[in-house]
Amino acid sequence: MTTNTPSIQQQAINPNLTDDELRVMKYKGTERPFTSPFLEHETKPGFVGKYTCKNCDTLLYESSTMFDSGCGWPSFHTSAKGNLYPDVPNGHEITGKSGKIGLKDNNIIQYVDNSLGMQRIEVCCLNCDSHLGHIFKGEGWEKVLGKGKNDRYCINGISLNFEEEK
Repeated sequence: MTTNTPSIQQQAINPNLTDDELRVMKYKGTERPFTSPFLEHETKPGFVGKYTCKNCDTLLYESSTMFDSGCGWPSFHTSAKGNLYPDVPNGHEITGKSGKIGLKDNNIIQYVDNSLGMQRIEVCCLNCDSHLGHIFKGEGWEKVLGKGKNDRYCINGISLNFEEEK
C-alpha cells in the first residue's frame, strides 16, 4: 500500500528561505562540509532540543540522537518519533514527490538515490518532501553508540531549525 504526499513543488515554499536553503532543500544540493552551526551541538553539552524542517517546521530529529561522526555535517542515529500518516507503519512504502515511492521513517521518507555514480539513501521531510541529506547504514557506529544505533543520518544543517528545550 502506498500513500500520496504532496511534493515541495506542490506545497507552499517558506518565503523566508535563502537561495542556499532552496538549492539544498528543493534542488538536492549539499552545503559545504564543516559550515553548519549545528556541528557545535555535537561536541558541546547544553544543546537540548528538537530539529525541525526549515521549510515546514515538521519535527525530524532530537538532540539526544545527535553524535559527532567527524563527517562535516550534523549526524543523528535515529529520527524523531513522528505522527504524520499514522496509518502507514515505519518501513512501509509511501509515495512522495512526483509519485516516487520511498519508505516511511517516522516524519522522514527514504528514497533510493543513484546520483553521482553510486547508490545511497536520500532522506526528505515526509510533510513537504524537502531534501535533508542521506542515511548511511552498517558503518559500525553500534560499537560506539550502543545496540540498535548503527545508522548515520548525514544531514545538511542548512535544512534544519533548532528549537531549544526550555
